[in-house]
Amino acid sequence: MLGAITCVGLAGALTTKTALAAPSSTSPENGYDLGEVENPRALAMGGALNALGTSTAALYLNPANLPVARVYHFEALAAFSPEARRQSYGGSVVDSSTSRVAGGVSGTWNQMDPDGIDRSWTDVRLVLAYPISDRVFVGATGRYLRLSQAVASGPLGSSTVSDGTPGAVIANQFTFDAGVTVVPVDGLRIGLVGHNLTNPGTGLAPTTLAGGIGYTSGDVSLEADLLGDFTTWDRARPRAMLGGELFLADHFPVRLGYRYDDGLRTHAVSGGLGYVDPRWSFEVSVRRDVAGEQPATMLSASIRYFYDTMETHTDEPDTF
Repeated sequence: MLGAITCVGLAGALTTKTALAAPSSTSPENGYDLGEVENPRALAMGGALNALGTSTAALYLNPANLPVARVYHFEALAAFSPEARRQSYGGSVVDSSTSRVAGGVSGTWNQMDPDGIDRSWTDVRLVLAYPISDRVFVGATGRYLRLSQAVASGPLGSSTVSDGTPGAVIANQFTFDAGVTVVPVDGLRIGLVGHNLTNPGTGLAPTTLAGGIGYTSGDVSLEADLLGDFTTWDRARPRAMLGGELFLADHFPVRLGYRYDDGLRTHAVSGGLGYVDPRWSFEVSVRRDVAGEQPATMLSASIRYFYDTMETHTDEPDTF
């Protein structure tokens, strides 16, 4: 495990150095990507995890999924986008095994285009969820967002005249998400979630509504999602997502995904691999825009520690 952590650290340092050595070549909207935290499993599956995304993925997508699987997980993650010159680092912990009320907390620090708009933000989330029955689950996420960036960048470098208020805090607010997950029959899940429901009225914390239908059976999981963004663009824009996952030899998840974003007008493909041990897991994933005016790449990696290993192994593969 120490070797894996060392590899992640070296990869992060090399990727960050490369990203900071070249100017941003994609749009701020594409680089920021709704302010989403790039969890490796969700990234690999094209974002299609609003129905099947348990464990730490539930913190960032649908909080109602947290009590679906009984887990006690710790996670450290990092994500990089060379075109957007974006880097993200964070950690989280979720507990759905010690009581009927499931809970989790996460925090990430993010930076994008430091020699351009110089946007940096801190994203902290607290999730509480409850199983109303064996078939219906509800959850809510409280989110704190603090974001700062340069208002402008002058050709002669930083100056009060050209920048106005460089590094100003332009978002310092609380908002929340709410979701529900229904299991009509074993293996089939339907999830619905609203994000930033206080309606902040800014693309930095856009109000969105997402739904997904997923099916999991044995070592195979498939899901299709649709998201509507009501804030970022001049009108509501959809995002369609498809994802699949195959577990090999009870240790190796293989994931593929596709995403079409009508606001960005991009088509993206994604994939990921991982290794799952009884006590820990290591996952990596990548998403690449294959069609679009300003394509971008996003890479993500995480290490998770399973505190409650006996409970973890009684669940389906998607608990990982």
